[in-house]
Amino acid sequence: MRLLALGLSHKTAPVEQREKAALSEAGTRSLLRDLTGSEAIAEAVALSTCNRTEVYVAAPDAAIAEDAVTVALVAHSSIGAEELACVRYVLRDDRAAAQLFRVASSLDSMVVGESEIQGQVRSAWELASEEGTTGPLLNQLFRQALEVGKRVRAETRIGAGSASVSAVAVDLAERVLDDLPGRRVLVIGAGQMAEATALALVQHGVHEVVVANRTVGTARELAARVGGRGVGFDLLPAELAGADIVISSTNAPHPVLRAEDVAPVMAARPERRMVVIDISVPRDVAADVARLDGVALFDIDDLERVVEANLNGRRLEAERGEGYVLGAVQGFAAWRRGLQAAPAITSLRERAEEIRRAELARIAAGWEGLSEEDRARLEALTKGIVNKLLHEPTVRVRAAAETGDSLQHVESLRHLFGLEAGTQR
Repeated sequence: MRLLALGLSHKTAPVEQREKAALSEAGTRSLLRDLTGSEAIAEAVALSTCNRTEVYVAAPDAAIAEDAVTVALVAHSSIGAEELACVRYVLRDDRAAAQLFRVASSLDSMVVGESEIQGQVRSAWELASEEGTTGPLLNQLFRQALEVGKRVRAETRIGAGSASVSAVAVDLAERVLDDLPGRRVLVIGAGQMAEATALALVQHGVHEVVVANRTVGTARELAARVGGRGVGFDLLPAELAGADIVISSTNAPHPVLRAEDVAPVMAARPERRMVVIDISVPRDVAADVARLDGVALFDIDDLERVVEANLNGRRLEAERGEGYVLGAVQGFAAWRRGLQAAPAITSLRERAEEIRRAELARIAAGWEGLSEEDRARLEALTKGIVNKLLHEPTVRVRAAAETGDSLQHVESLRHLFGLEAGTQR
């Protein structure tokens, strides 16, 4: 049975094409059913996230499977065949396994070390299991992928350090103010970055969020999403006086906060610090604000430097993670080779069981007065003898298969025990 992975990701396709290839839950279920409903595909799992859509299949013929998956993906998503042909990748056997292991370990993520992907891989596997489209090969593949992903995360620092501007903003605010619960946040502007940072702060327990914007309605809409209240720019001075954290993200062509705006606020509260996070380009906050006592000012360059430093650290850890993936691929390949011996081992055990039952029946027929207890003892005794006799050859054949040296041993096993096709028993 061949293993094949076909898909596209942030590395091969822009967001517009990734959106077209994305699969809904209903679309995923339908795709899996269609694939495994044909003789071309034995097993299938589909993984669809904002950054990738990948279909993993087990099939007798990799070339036929590739065509089947391509047709199914076009049929169940919005991407066209020509578009898919330009951005897709096709990986087979060990390379397909390595791809899933790297994905589950977040080594192939847009943000290396992100934590969501392991849950997404697990959910994809569970959905396929519900549809009955998994089997021995993909179950082992996904089980091992989750194991290596967990190990990479536990034994490296691939997830250390925030990797987004909003998360870094939270880290810096917490570093200056020690604790965030009970703090008051003032958001100036209503852009996406301001919203992301405000939400991150709320998730860390800030006490209150006020959104100030030139358009009060827009301020109130954002405030509703972050659980705060919205005001117009006319109330900015009053709201600034009570703020511990200020996030500024407007489209203003000139600074909206200067030293003369902030100085009176800090003079009135000398024991209370203020963190100002300016994520606008051009800058919303004048540079001289940083010189005021009690004020910690960070602009977008400060935040992006921290993000880049954290990502560099993650990239170094990712090199260690690749070693774990390599080991996992080798282990999976050995497991697959071991499957080559399975039919011969199964035939051997079936042949032994057939002989054992036949001999018990022959003896029992001429053994007068054989009680049920005696029969149970004979059953247990003969099973034990058979299992012990077959244990060593079974273990040795499996071990030979895992090292890639199975053909001679399997053929010898079949010949010595009369397991060849058509052998008279």
